[in-house]
Amino acid sequence: MNIQDYLIEQRGKDWSDLLSGWMPALPPLFTLWLVNRFGDVFAVFEDGSVHRLDVGIGEIERVADDRDHFADQLNDDANANNWLMIPLVDRCVAAGIHLGHNQCYGYKVPPILGGDYTVENVAPMGLSAHYSFLADMYRQTKNLADGTPIKIVIK
Repeated sequence: MNIQDYLIEQRGKDWSDLLSGWMPALPPLFTLWLVNRFGDVFAVFEDGSVHRLDVGIGEIERVADDRDHFADQLNDDANANNWLMIPLVDRCVAAGIHLGHNQCYGYKVPPILGGDYTVENVAPMGLSAHYSFLADMYRQTKNLADGTPIKIVIK
């Protein structure tokens, strides 16, 4: 596996602007380390621990004590498949869904709203729209109990 096949190139992008909608959920100081093709962010917090911001469900979880620990854990196929979304990325590529320079794979129906992790629910999306849309969904649903019915109005 070449990890770069599952990551977004970070250079040339204004990450502080892209992630601005997620700042209430992220700590004030962190180092952006990796970003998978679905826009999930791996950040190194001030104590050196590595956390994943799963933008599809609006969850931040500690995944490793430090970068070396993360690298060791990435050798476990289950972690690599989950964190980098390898099987779904591979299926998207096989289906001819390719990304442009400022794009990631986005969800037609986000997982936070019950969307599936399937090729049929994936489309290329501009990074800015992806992050702002999912951050808005997160802000509006973060305090709701699982299973709470919601009504979506698209303007």
